Amino acid sequence: MNKTAKIKKNHQFIVFQKLVIVSILIGFLSAFLGISLKKITEYYEEIFFHEVSVNPIYYVIFPAFGLSVIYFLRQYLFKKKENKGIKEVFESTKTKKNLPSYKIPSHFINGLLTVIFGGSTGIEVSTVVATATIGSVAHEKENVFRKYKTELICAGVAAGVTALFSSPIAGILFALEVISRKVTRAFIISNVIAVSIAFGLLSILKEEPLFAVSITTWHLKAIPYFILLGILAGMNSVYLTRCVLFFKSQFGKIDTHYYKILIGSVVLSVSLFIFPQLYGEGYHAIKAIFSNSSQIPLTVTLALTFIGILILKPIVTSITLASGGDGGVFAPSLFIGAFLGLLLASILNTFFHVNVIPVNFMIIGMAAVLSASIHAPFTAIFLVCGLTNDYTLFLPILVVCLISKYTAKMIYPHTVYTYSPSLIK
Repeated sequence: MNKTAKIKKNHQFIVFQKLVIVSILIGFLSAFLGISLKKITEYYEEIFFHEVSVNPIYYVIFPAFGLSVIYFLRQYLFKKKENKGIKEVFESTKTKKNLPSYKIPSHFINGLLTVIFGGSTGIEVSTVVATATIGSVAHEKENVFRKYKTELICAGVAAGVTALFSSPIAGILFALEVISRKVTRAFIISNVIAVSIAFGLLSILKEEPLFAVSITTWHLKAIPYFILLGILAGMNSVYLTRCVLFFKSQFGKIDTHYYKILIGSVVLSVSLFIFPQLYGEGYHAIKAIFSNSSQIPLTVTLALTFIGILILKPIVTSITLASGGDGGVFAPSLFIGAFLGLLLASILNTFFHVNVIPVNFMIIGMAAVLSASIHAPFTAIFLVCGLTNDYTLFLPILVVCLISKYTAKMIYPHTVYTYSPSLIK
């Protein structure tokens, strides 16, 4: 009896050792992939965005070229398979189906091409699926990992999100709230190790926060307006979700892919020409309004511009994805939240003279729309705090994220990750 217990204990220790080693490997590879994709995308997006600013003719050329290259790569290099985004990860964790290794270069390359050529989405979902695939491939290599498939996929995802947003807690919470939805001992071990490696790599490379923002304080008198922001964020997130579902279903009825590319390119070109802020993931526009938020006087023209951006962004994002672009709702949610927060703060200050702090509303708006879009409030809180490397607004962000999530669920209970075609009305 003692001998049997000893053998069992030795076996568990060997499994634990192997789990630690593979988690270190997944963490490093996923972080390396996430950091590489982020750096390359930032570099080329800046170059291409400068080109379209100087020569507006590129507003016509870039979207058509980008979507066409993605299509030909899918046809002739990536086995003619459409990328389904995070739904692929869900399918893999719930079934015996594994994520094939070609998903790593497929999402990496297609996510990069989508954003740098103006596709109005982000690289976050491309990173999530590619890093989930790293975890899936690792689980196939050893028989002892067969029962840890979800945990290893989550480890890859958590490390990838950590690499993008410099927040290990956001990485683990995203893996938990969106992918796994349950905590096991193997989940804790593999994910903590993976994000630690990812964060260590970020520290070695001295990665700066994405947004350099100075947050000084927040006031209790702003709480009613924060609540209003949470409700508006929930409504905007539902609009984004329904747009994505609607346009994907409509484009799904078009048999000839060239027509999808043609329609997508025309809509993108016109939209980008009118509102250059919609180019790519839109972080350049968020940085610009962060730096000028306190000096921007609200005029009729500016208000109409903000409203136009809020109406058009979900449509352009949806058409980018429906016409073959790679990406998801992460970056669009942050973008919409920043502009929504600034618009609300500007209206309150201009017409009601309440003197709220615009930058606070932008940051809280980013977290609120993301929380409502993916139904993951705690991920949104730590992700946005990680983006700014500041936790001053933690409490109002927590409250507003919960309000926005439940507002969105009351209006429409599904996200772009959880719907099935039968649910589209």
